[in-house]
Amino acid sequence: MLKVVSKSEAVRTVLKATAAAVLPTERVALSAACGRVTAADIVAAENIPAFDRSTVDGFALCAADTFGASAAIPAQLDIAGEILMGECTPLHLKHGQCARIATGGMLPAGADAAVMVEHTDSQNGLCLVYQPVFPFENITKKGDDITAGSVAIARHTSLTPAHIGILAALGVKEVPVLQKPMVAIISTGDEISTAPSLGQIRDVNGPLLTDALEAAGCRALYFGAVKDDKEMITRALERCLEQADAVLISGGSSAGSRDMTVDILDTLGEVYFHGIAMKPGKPTIFGMARGKAVFGLPGHPLAAYFVYRLIVKPYLDSLLQQAAAAPLFTATLAQNVPSNHGREEYLCVKKEGESIVPIHSKSGIISVLSAADGYICVPRDAEGLAAGTQVEVWKL
Repeated sequence: MLKVVSKSEAVRTVLKATAAAVLPTERVALSAACGRVTAADIVAAENIPAFDRSTVDGFALCAADTFGASAAIPAQLDIAGEILMGECTPLHLKHGQCARIATGGMLPAGADAAVMVEHTDSQNGLCLVYQPVFPFENITKKGDDITAGSVAIARHTSLTPAHIGILAALGVKEVPVLQKPMVAIISTGDEISTAPSLGQIRDVNGPLLTDALEAAGCRALYFGAVKDDKEMITRALERCLEQADAVLISGGSSAGSRDMTVDILDTLGEVYFHGIAMKPGKPTIFGMARGKAVFGLPGHPLAAYFVYRLIVKPYLDSLLQQAAAAPLFTATLAQNVPSNHGREEYLCVKKEGESIVPIHSKSGIISVLSAADGYICVPRDAEGLAAGTQVEVWKL
C-alpha cells in the first residue's frame, strides 16, 4: 500500500472497470414494485382523470350564468337533477340550469364550472348563487393530471409510494424493472465466532453490509465467516463469483502477514488498486475477477461501512442507473476538527442546536454510526477544519 489513490480516483476506477455491466430486466406485480427501478418509460394509456370532474361539493353550472351574481342580487338557476358519485351522468344542462354535484362527480354536458354549496341556497327546485364563478373554476379537466400518451414515469426511476399511486391510477398491473443485483458478502478472520469466547468477536460486518445492500435495492448473499486460510477464502470467493454480480470481502485487506485477500484476487483476476488516501478505509482493495467486481473492505465495522458508502455505493448506483447522493444539509462546526494532511478524513457528526459536532471514536467502534446524524469530509489538502466553518453533512 505504498502507492495509494485518492477517493475520487478510486471511484472513477471502479466505475470505468464496471461500465459494461448491465442488469437484466423483469416484470413484477405492482404490489412488489415499490423501491424497484423502472427498466423503461411507463407511458400513460389513458387520461387521468378520464372526465371533467368537480373539486367541490355544490352545483355544476354554466359559469356565464353567474356573472354579476352577489349577495344582494343572486343568480337564480333551476335545479335539473343530481349527479351521483361514480355515475356517468346523462344530464345535459341548458343555460339557466344547474345540477347538484359532489366532489369527484362527473361534470355534465353544458356545464363548465362548479360553485361551492357554501355560496348557494336552494329550495323548491331553485338554486340561488351568491358568488360568480369563472369557466372551469372548481373543475379538474380531463387529462389535467396525466395525459394519455405522455410518459407518466421515466425510465430508471426508483419507485416510491407516490409513483405506485400513479401506476394504480393508470391501471398498471405489472411494472418493467431492473433485476436486483446480487452482491455476496464474505467475512474473514480467525477471531470471528457465533459464540465468542474471550479474545473473539461476533461478525458485525456481515449483517451490517447485508442490510445496507438490501436498503440500496440489491439482493445480499451472506456467505458467512471464513477463517484466515488462503485456500478457504479462495474457495469462498470462487463460490460467490458463481452466484453473485459482485463480492464484498471484509477483513484481510491490510498489510499484515495473515491478510491475503489481495493475493487471492490477483490470482483469480486483476487488482486495480490497494489503498486509498482516506480515513477510515485506507487498506481498501478493488479488482475484477471473472468479469465481476470484488471489493476488499477493512475488518473494522466503522471503516467497512464508510468504504461501502463511499466506494461500493457509487458502483451500485451506477449499476441501478441512479444519481449520486447529495448532501443532506449545510451546517456550522461548533468546534475545531484536527486532521492529518494528505488524506481525506470522514467523521460522523451529530446536531447540537443549529451546529454540528464530530463524534470522536476509536478504531473498531460501531455504536458511533447509530449516534450520528450524518458525516462530514475533511479535505485531503487540509490539516483540519476550524470552528465556525460551513460544511456539507452527508447521509449515512
